[in-house]
Amino acid sequence: MERIAVIDFETTGITPSSHCRATEIAVVILERGQIVDRYQSLMNAGVRVPGFIEQLTGISNAMLRSAPPAERVMNEVNEFVGTTPLMAHNAAFDQKFWDFELGLIRRTRLQKFACSLLLARRLMPSAPNHKLGTLNAYAQLPHTGQAHRALADAEMAANLTAHLAQELRRTHGLRELSHDLLCTLQKVPAAKINEHLKKHRGF
Repeated sequence: MERIAVIDFETTGITPSSHCRATEIAVVILERGQIVDRYQSLMNAGVRVPGFIEQLTGISNAMLRSAPPAERVMNEVNEFVGTTPLMAHNAAFDQKFWDFELGLIRRTRLQKFACSLLLARRLMPSAPNHKLGTLNAYAQLPHTGQAHRALADAEMAANLTAHLAQELRRTHGLRELSHDLLCTLQKVPAAKINEHLKKHRGF
């Protein structure tokens, strides 16, 4: 499978705005099923972290005071990612923040997001649930560190993506995988996924 950038944000809330911003970002580069590069940084957007978010993530207002400005971090991470296709677990969330934070530095996303959550719902239907930590434990993937920190979650999502790619090859007989195919599969109704995959066997 081609090079993919697996991304994760920690934030002060669920919807980006002038009062709800990213506090940390991590990107893990996945190539041929292996993690080959990483980027991680806290980012100071000048907003206060609510107490319950601090308890969830461990990211405090004191930590952010000494963090680099969000604009600098987004410029760096945008250069790091370039035009590499994007992936995230629950990508709808991370895509919103990626687009919002890029917009503040007058940049526009050029590539699509694939979603490991949507793919796991279709390819791992017997999992107890489709939370990232649950899926990694269910698939017996490596423990990557503290949940709700960007790098640990991005590495978990990258390992899960590699596992899903293996499942598509081993269980469904797909030889060639692409980011475009993953983006297509995540939109196929779960009940029709096996029928859809039959069309791609041998390719």
